Amino acid sequence: MQAARMWAASVAMLAAAAASGSLMERVEHKYADNDGVRIHYAMTGQGPLVVMLHGFPDFWYSWRDQMAALESEYRVAALDLRGYNLSDKPVGVERYAMPELVADVAAVISAEGEDSAIVVGHDWGGAIAWNVAMTRPELVNALIILNLPHPAGLARELATNADQRRNSQYARNFQQPNAHEMLTAEALTGWVTDEAARPHYLEAFGRSNFEAMLNYYKANYPRTEESPAGAAPQAGGFAPPDLPKVQCSVLMFHGLDDQALLPGALNGTWNWLEKDLTLMTIPGAGHFVQQDASEHVSATMQDWLRRQASAASAD
Repeated sequence: MQAARMWAASVAMLAAAAASGSLMERVEHKYADNDGVRIHYAMTGQGPLVVMLHGFPDFWYSWRDQMAALESEYRVAALDLRGYNLSDKPVGVERYAMPELVADVAAVISAEGEDSAIVVGHDWGGAIAWNVAMTRPELVNALIILNLPHPAGLARELATNADQRRNSQYARNFQQPNAHEMLTAEALTGWVTDEAARPHYLEAFGRSNFEAMLNYYKANYPRTEESPAGAAPQAGGFAPPDLPKVQCSVLMFHGLDDQALLPGALNGTWNWLEKDLTLMTIPGAGHFVQQDASEHVSATMQDWLRRQASAASAD
């Protein structure tokens, strides 16, 4: 039985890999409106709704392999976060505060005629996904997080772990007023190892707004320098002051070679959840785990979601 499941997963992954090459051409491009801000998303597949949220610096295409893997069973909507690619780019740091970002996700779910969805997030998309699950639990059927510890875990590490503070210096640099002037589309593609994907990234970043990208850090990222010694950092919208527990099942991936987000922040995640946690750490994968370990991540998502659906149907 196990061998048959592994064979079936391998066949599915090969099919997904072939399909991902044409995904850019065959997705449907759609828009949702959040109080006058248009949010672009790429849609493929049929079935229960899955909403995917990318991080920095990225765009919807980050999920190409996972979209191809899931589209035979799910309707997958991969967003461009506000400020990126084809989504609107409102002016002002306050327009990137966490409640606005949560509302963008709600707008996409509503635009698809649904009351809730499976929510998937990486990096800043992971921060948004955590906050959707905590502050709008009715919107989230299941939660999948990639390389973004629970906000309380990250806040704890920033307050107590010198290595995490040192490795987060880049984020504090991004909070400086004119930091966006140092960014270029070419530099922002430095992490992209797929040469076939690089032109798509250059095009997307050419359409993006660098100041808007960094407004995520200015509006939400913990400012440790403002905190008294030994106190928790001021987290803004990143971690609400009274964190409600996540009400749904959670799957987490963490590439252990991530130097920006160290794995110590994963400790205690179970304390902030009401239901089950599945945590997969992946040696040799870095921050962009959905691409560094694409087949592993996609196959695990498929299996976990099938088990979630089976458990739900049994209830």
